[in-house]
Amino acid sequence: MPVKVYVLIATTVGKTREVCSALEKLKCIKSVNATTGHYDIIITIEGEDTNDILKIIASQAHTIPGIRRTVTCLAI
Repeated sequence: MPVKVYVLIATTVGKTREVCSALEKLKCIKSVNATTGHYDIIITIEGEDTNDILKIIASQAHTIPGIRRTVTCLAI
C-alpha cells in the first residue's frame, strides 16, 4: 500500500518562489503549495514505503537551496 506524507517547508527569506519552482520539477512530488504561517510551502509525496519516502526527501527535496527547515507528517 502506498505511503503519503506531507512535508512542511520553511524557506530562506525571499526564496519561496524559487524553492516551489525547483520542487515542481521533481516527478516524485505530487503537489506543491505555497502557504502562509510558520511554514512557507507544503508538498505531498507518495511512495511505496516509508524508506522510499525518506530517500526522496533526503536525496532530492533537502538538496534544494533555500530550504531552511522541514517537518514531515505521515498521513494515516
